[in-house]
Amino acid sequence: MIAAPARILPVGKRELELGKELFLLRESNDLLDNVEALRARMKEDGYLFIRGLHDKTLVLETRRQMLEKLAEAGALDPSAPLMDGVINPQAKSKFFGGTNQLTTRPAFQELVKAPQIMGFFEKFLGGPALTFDYKWLRVVGKGDFTGAHYDIVYMGRGTQNLYTCWTPIGDVPFELGPLTLCVGSHKSEFAKLQQTYGKMDVDRDHVQGWFSDDPLEVMQKFGGKWHTAEFKAGDALIFGMYTMHMSLKHTGDRFRISSDTRYQLAAEAVDERWVGEKPIAHYAWNTPEKNKTMEEAKKEWGI
Repeated sequence: MIAAPARILPVGKRELELGKELFLLRESNDLLDNVEALRARMKEDGYLFIRGLHDKTLVLETRRQMLEKLAEAGALDPSAPLMDGVINPQAKSKFFGGTNQLTTRPAFQELVKAPQIMGFFEKFLGGPALTFDYKWLRVVGKGDFTGAHYDIVYMGRGTQNLYTCWTPIGDVPFELGPLTLCVGSHKSEFAKLQQTYGKMDVDRDHVQGWFSDDPLEVMQKFGGKWHTAEFKAGDALIFGMYTMHMSLKHTGDRFRISSDTRYQLAAEAVDERWVGEKPIAHYAWNTPEKNKTMEEAKKEWGI
């Protein structure tokens, strides 16, 4: 019997073998009726991967409304079906943060505040939940990826009992560059990273946010294992501020559209940069005359 060829996937600047250096995320749908088990799973894994947490119909309507805007802007191939989101070769990846033509789509606003998601977090957190007013929306094209980072360095001025919900706006197979998590990166084995890089504030410290574009650097220095999945419309990946994550490199011909939405207890302190009618967002990050490179910071931290 001939063995199946190894599945090699590009993660950041590396290529990792699925099942050897890169593994599949563990699903938690079987725990949805047991909040204590969900909390225990989060404590153990640093994430919850839940298939179909969102209303698939609403996700697809959100996708349609966003792709209509992208088509109007000339970012899509006009000869391909709209819902495929095929990239116009002249178009590039773009970050749509805050209030803009994509995040104000009615279906998206309904999606991130829908009873399914708010109810989940109220149960999981044990009280009324809120979501940041600022929303992160990414339209990712071929060749691009997100480097390894903790979310705490971007939004650590309020409670640390804050969670990211990564939502694919449509199906995201491996070739479209889904998220990958370094499982174990929230635990004590990563204490030195948490006490150095993890104490950083990008606006205060003027340091670039990504820790690395190399997943093997993280594993070799601290441990952990990278996990990913192919996602379907309706799926959600929820993780805490100290779960390191990055993405596979996008190698396809269709845009990956995904949102990063944050949720916390309403009664706890909120990072003021991300709430209000017009959130101030980052105000002192990426200032070239002040910025310190991550390599310089690593030398100072001794990591």
